[in-house]
Amino acid sequence: MSEKKHRVSRRQFLNYTLTGVGGFMAAGMLMPMVRFALDPVLRPAEETELVQVVKVDEITEEPQRFDFKIKQVDAWYESEETRSAWVFKEGDKITALSPVCKHLGCTVGWNNDPANPNQFFCPCHYGRYKKDGTNVPGTPPIAPLDVYKQAVKDGYLFLGAAKPRGEA
Repeated sequence: MSEKKHRVSRRQFLNYTLTGVGGFMAAGMLMPMVRFALDPVLRPAEETELVQVVKVDEITEEPQRFDFKIKQVDAWYESEETRSAWVFKEGDKITALSPVCKHLGCTVGWNNDPANPNQFFCPCHYGRYKKDGTNVPGTPPIAPLDVYKQAVKDGYLFLGAAKPRGEA
C-alpha cells in the first residue's frame, strides 16, 4: 500500500486533537456533577437502628397497636417517620407485625370485621390474616404480613425494620 493513503493531513490532525482535548475537558466538568447526582443511589443502605417501643410488661396475648418514630435518611434529607406495629405475645415469644397489607399497602386492623373475629382485616379489599400474620387463603393478600426485627433490652421491646417473613 502506498504511504499517501495512510497519511493524516494537518486539518485532520488538528480536528482529532481539538476533539480529544474538548472531550477530556467536558468529561472533567461533567464527572463531578454526575457523581453528585448519583451519590445517594451509590451509597450503601443504612440498617435501621432499633427503637424503643413499649415495656414488655404491657404486651398482652391480644394484639395491640403501638406507634413509634424512626429516623429516616432520604438522600440528603433527614426526617422522623411514624410507624406502627401490632404486638402480642404467646407465652414468652413476642411477635411484632407490620400493619401494611401485602395486597395494596392499606392498613390492617385487628378484630375490626364482625364477620371474621380474631383476625387482621384490611377494609380496602377485604383481605384477611390470621393472628400470626399469615394470609387467609382465598383472600386478596398474596403474602403474610411483614415481621419487625426485634430485641428485648432492660424490660423494653425494641423494633427495627420490617422484613418479609423469611428474612426477619
